[in-house]
Amino acid sequence: MSSRALILNKLRGGKRPFSPTPPASYIPVSPVDAADVLPRFVREAELLSSKVYQPADLEEALETLLGIIGDDKAVLAWDDAELPLPNLAGALAQANVAVATHNDASVRVGITGADAALAGTGTLVYVSGNGRYRATSLLPPVHVALITRRQIVPNLESWVENQYDGDLQAFQQASNVVLISGASRTADIALELILGMHGPGEMHILILPDV
Repeated sequence: MSSRALILNKLRGGKRPFSPTPPASYIPVSPVDAADVLPRFVREAELLSSKVYQPADLEEALETLLGIIGDDKAVLAWDDAELPLPNLAGALAQANVAVATHNDASVRVGITGADAALAGTGTLVYVSGNGRYRATSLLPPVHVALITRRQIVPNLESWVENQYDGDLQAFQQASNVVLISGASRTADIALELILGMHGPGEMHILILPDV
């Protein structure tokens, strides 16, 4: 029997489903006071060149989003059910903005939600799933993320700890979990920082009020 067959047989014979056991405790790398998560997230995200908006209501959020889209006639976007801004596709259609095919490289703006926002680092957490197209946050040069205040948690450690309450479904059922910290950047050449080298060069984050 080949080594490959031996490994696969061992995996197939393993206990299913896996029973995750949380560690005794997490020691956050960057402690954040629970009362400070919103201002801390804004501060850290802006340090990463993200543009952060805090609209007072959903109507103002839509106006802000349309201002970012500008004169564009098409965007990439997650399905409405995955976004905290209700009936976004309908609102875009009224503004004569179409939602393009999900791999359309000619589109300038991609609109996503997020699963969490990490205050300690200004990072957004993305768990893959139906209606959450990966290209939306990777392909267009401008990425707009729509989140709510309740999605902001102190740090990655606290978000992972919360996943144990759901038996780690985010890790067991999703094909990937992605962390995005600001716009795409590199300083490989002569230590000169360049934005947008391997992904969006602009990151806009709209923090919607909890409804």
